Amino acid sequence: MKSKPRFAVIGIGRFGSAIASKLAIKEAEVIAIDISKDRIDSIKESVTYSVVLDSTDKNALLSQNINEMDAVVVAIGEDFQALLLTTFTLQEINVKRIIVRAQDEAQKKILNKMGIDEILSPEEAVSDTVSETLINPSVLLTIPLPDSYEIIEVKAPRGAVNRTLHDISLRQKYKLNLVTLLRKRGEHHHILGVPEATTVIEEDDLILIFGKTKDIDRFIDINE
Repeated sequence: MKSKPRFAVIGIGRFGSAIASKLAIKEAEVIAIDISKDRIDSIKESVTYSVVLDSTDKNALLSQNINEMDAVVVAIGEDFQALLLTTFTLQEINVKRIIVRAQDEAQKKILNKMGIDEILSPEEAVSDTVSETLINPSVLLTIPLPDSYEIIEVKAPRGAVNRTLHDISLRQKYKLNLVTLLRKRGEHHHILGVPEATTVIEEDDLILIFGKTKDIDRFIDINE
């Protein structure tokens, strides 16, 4: 059995709270961190662990084994200086994956200069995509739909590569519908059109799938 992925979310405003809660729903181990006791109190029942601390303090972060997390999301929204100092501290203690919120293009440019590649927009609507891509890095896009359905764009799982769509049996085995395939041509992916049952999945393909969230998760888990 795979161990649960471990994440920390620093900054428990509306955006950070949404991400932390959705990660917890997906059965990840989630640590919520904020300097405000009120904010921590508001989320402590929804996550694995919550703690009040100053995220610019290296020793305070290390006391929570932050460098052992699979990823850390910095979602501080009101204090850009604190966000920058927190991000720098996470880099200094070699956190393996850092995802940072930016309010505007100027902040994005500064974060890019710091070497941060994964930068989030502040809209709460993207929290579903953020949580999904943290749990399943192969997932590139998530569009939540009513009644626990969703559409996802996912990198071709290893177990599906070099197999035909007929062999994979998305509908029969997983109760999923294939929307389309995107195939890499040069530097970009292009829509393949309407794939046939005999279409073979290639390593660089992207698959657009529609179905229940639990069935999509099962497909990825079995074939990753």
